[in-house]
Amino acid sequence: MCVLIEQWNFYLSGILYGIFKKQEGRIYHRSLDVYTGQLTDWQELEEKYTWYHELGKMDVWEALSRLEEFEAGAQGCLAEAKDGSAAKSSEAAAGSCPRFVTSQGEIFEKKSETEFVQRNIKFPMDLILESGRITAFVTPYRDQCAVLVKAGLEDRTILKQWEEINRTPIYSVKPPETVMIPMRDQVCLAADIYLPATAAKKGDKIPAVLIRTPYGKRTGASSYFRFVQRGYAVIIQDVRGREDSEGEWLPMYHEVEDGDDTLNWIGAQPWSDGNVGMTGGSYLGYVQWAAAASGNPHLKAMLSNVCAGSPFIDIPRRGGCFNSGMLAWAFIVSGLRTDPSLMVRDDWDEVLDIRPLEKLAPAALGYDIPFLKKWFEHMNYDKLWKMGNWKERTGAHRVPALIMSGWFDDNGMGTTEALDLYHDYQEKKVILGPWKHSGNADYDIHGFALGNNALRYDMDLICLSWLEHYLKGVENGIDRTPKVEYYTMGTNQWKTADNWPVPGTGQLLLYLDGSYENAGRDNLGCLSACAPAVPSSDSYIYDPQKPAVHLVDMSENELEVPGDYAAEEQRPDILCYSTGILSQDLTITGDAWAELYISSDCEDTDLVVRITDVDECGRSMKLADGVISVRYRNQFEFPEFMKPGSIYPVRIRTTKLSHTFLKGHRLRLTITSSASNFIFPNRNTREGFNSVDMRIAHNCIHRGGTAPSRVVLCRE
Repeated sequence: MCVLIEQWNFYLSGILYGIFKKQEGRIYHRSLDVYTGQLTDWQELEEKYTWYHELGKMDVWEALSRLEEFEAGAQGCLAEAKDGSAAKSSEAAAGSCPRFVTSQGEIFEKKSETEFVQRNIKFPMDLILESGRITAFVTPYRDQCAVLVKAGLEDRTILKQWEEINRTPIYSVKPPETVMIPMRDQVCLAADIYLPATAAKKGDKIPAVLIRTPYGKRTGASSYFRFVQRGYAVIIQDVRGREDSEGEWLPMYHEVEDGDDTLNWIGAQPWSDGNVGMTGGSYLGYVQWAAAASGNPHLKAMLSNVCAGSPFIDIPRRGGCFNSGMLAWAFIVSGLRTDPSLMVRDDWDEVLDIRPLEKLAPAALGYDIPFLKKWFEHMNYDKLWKMGNWKERTGAHRVPALIMSGWFDDNGMGTTEALDLYHDYQEKKVILGPWKHSGNADYDIHGFALGNNALRYDMDLICLSWLEHYLKGVENGIDRTPKVEYYTMGTNQWKTADNWPVPGTGQLLLYLDGSYENAGRDNLGCLSACAPAVPSSDSYIYDPQKPAVHLVDMSENELEVPGDYAAEEQRPDILCYSTGILSQDLTITGDAWAELYISSDCEDTDLVVRITDVDECGRSMKLADGVISVRYRNQFEFPEFMKPGSIYPVRIRTTKLSHTFLKGHRLRLTITSSASNFIFPNRNTREGFNSVDMRIAHNCIHRGGTAPSRVVLCRE
């Protein structure tokens, strides 16, 4: 009897990287040798083999070894739904769709008759079915997507959309050459150069993709092979002072000039056609905007993902406060080489309480972090910080940019700055999803369930199309697609717009109100459409030794995740203002501003505002937030301290959002003066967050009359 052996193919960004077959309970594979362009000989795929996971965050061995279990679960779920016992609309909100649970506790939820998504996990392994049989596994991750599919059924997946691009050759990769690139001050930065093998032999001139990183040029290098295989030179460079590069590691300080010099070096190489694009996320996004600020003519395209912004708007000094949450990042880049283990600790609460802050790193790590110490020495916005402000340093020159971020990105204010800068520039595309800093990778974030369409399988296709158009001149239509694509939470819809802020949205003003003085402190403050005529106020005591908590896990290094703040809002130092129960859905899309009037018996204090969605059960899920040190309410260069008895207007910009507050829910604004795990508590003195001395502040938020505190929203 002849047994038919099915072949499975593994693709990343439309490129075949491996083929597989199951035989007599074992899995065999042939992986792509990117340096020869050939598949290796058949060999058994062992559980510990990590190549495919390194490429695409998918455990291929797990998928194929448990194929029958996943298939049985999906078939059972579909059968129940067909019988009517669990029938739900495939468009229903997350959590209301039929699902099955595996023997290992994984949860798969029905998206449609042919799709299941994996819930409650980072880097899900979604299922695609045909006639009840699994035909493909799909794992999206930030700007990549891995597909494991039965051979011959590629067109049932996102791979069908790659057909046009895949008509061009796939090149093998020439092994990297490490070079030292000189900067204008004679410091040399190490870079690995990857070239398409054929182009290297022929001497063809080709466009380049530049990645500048503080995390090590070999770390994750395989994820950039896809650009080399598509005919680009790839240059991965250690930024100044990191890994194999020379010079001092001072984050953000040198990146405009070093980016400019590196681009000029690339443009002068014999293999370069003079056109360069940049890609990467977080700090790797920051360096793109820094390079663009130099006005360098070689930079023709950017793939900006969750980019860090200017120091006093984003990190490390958001709103003039000091972002304590970024210490996890500072620790992992504290040595010459990146060490992710340094951010995982169970004593973060104790570490964050160390004062003065100059003693924090030596006490926690046993050695100093020079850049952190230097940051602590510069309290106000001075030359040190100005050097790293790419937005301020950008002139009239613009670079076509694909701008990607998420509502829960802890560098979201960096993307806000990019959107402000590019508001009137047409050669841009913006994609804003319901994602955290790690990007397009979760259907559930800290108990906040997103819809089954929250993740996208086409981000890498869009990225490559952007480079093909702006670096190679390919007329693929990417420049004619919608300028903005964004996801509205609550109704779980992807939408398009011509710009950001979304044209046609109307301003919604909600004023702080209450039926009596200090109603906000009792969690009974109101948000009213009309400004109260009669002045009133809500006061609270802020004790720096007992700060309110920002609900994050420091070791996760994700600082803007949603969370249920209902219990935290019972604290007497958190003021709460809520709308009435909504009689119809309310969609808010855009930035928000809290315009507050404050008085205090201290010279300085911080203000922390949050916008939350309160459901019928009382859960208060954080959607957006903003912070400011009141001394910097007008500008960041020179502190303006408060005088007791005086009332001061303060305007706080929050992170972006697009969310539908459903009928029966309430919109809430909360105000406090601390957020441990997010910002170092202001000690309410002139020394602020780094003060050894502490004062208890009696803070008062005024409302109504001549001090109409309010929140300004954008309503769709």
